[in-house]
Amino acid sequence: KMAGSSAPWIGSAYLFLQSTCKTIVLPSLYESSQKKPSVFKALKLALADSTGSVNGVDMLKVHCSHPHLIVQLKFCKQENCRRFLQSYREGTLQESLQSHLQLSLAMTRVPLEMELKAGNEHLDNMLKDEDRCLECIYREKPDRLRDEEITELEECLKSLIVHQSINNNMTVKGCPSLNSPSLPCPSQGSSLSPQVTFIFQGQQFANRTLTPDDHQKFAKLVSKKWKQVGRSLQKNCRALRDPVIDNLALEYDREGLYEQAYQLLLRFIQSEGKKATIARLIAALEENGLISLAEELLGLHSNEECS
Repeated sequence: KMAGSSAPWIGSAYLFLQSTCKTIVLPSLYESSQKKPSVFKALKLALADSTGSVNGVDMLKVHCSHPHLIVQLKFCKQENCRRFLQSYREGTLQESLQSHLQLSLAMTRVPLEMELKAGNEHLDNMLKDEDRCLECIYREKPDRLRDEEITELEECLKSLIVHQSINNNMTVKGCPSLNSPSLPCPSQGSSLSPQVTFIFQGQQFANRTLTPDDHQKFAKLVSKKWKQVGRSLQKNCRALRDPVIDNLALEYDREGLYEQAYQLLLRFIQSEGKKATIARLIAALEENGLISLAEELLGLHSNEECS
């Protein structure tokens, strides 16, 4: 067995990240003192999503190696590593990180390419063989302690979350970099989860529940991409799993795209209730490049889009 009878299971891997959008350079953003906390927060939250726990995987260091941002990861439990690999393999880690970066940096879209390595092994080539990936990660013991900068950023993030939960009006003391506009702060009355407001194209909008008018506009304008939007929404909505989306396509095939899209959003609204918010729909539209539809729903007429 990889893990001995008493020794803990510890392994290490490197996650290579690169933006496919020419105007977004991840290493440059991370090297910026103003943007660094925002990028770190997105990394931390996406990794927590991938393992189902804030402590499921540890970041030891973030390297800036243009055009890549390289994150050295440490795993302390085999089951956490297994969950991470599954999330990576299925693309949910990538989607989660894109979404968190988009929110943290207040950008319209942050498309990413990812690569996973352990030592000299390219794990992307063997993802179907999970046990082999685990062996490679387990073989690579971490060669360093956690970087001081990571510890500092973690403390700032914890401080932000703790103060937020105690009192929404309390500022983050001793961490000025987190009190910048690029990262929501309790002093601004914001929240880590965008419950009250959200940012789109640098502007702040009230995060309201979807209206009948939103529903009709979506159905009318989303066209053939309704399925892709449904798959983006399904990450946080059990009612929109792939079989449901496929069944809607078959069931309303004769009625056409408008009815298929209408029924998709109806399932979302019925399932999520008050949690069926405009912010969630806008994020799903952005993820699929439907910026003009997002602008239409928010009453904007700007064409800022990352090509």
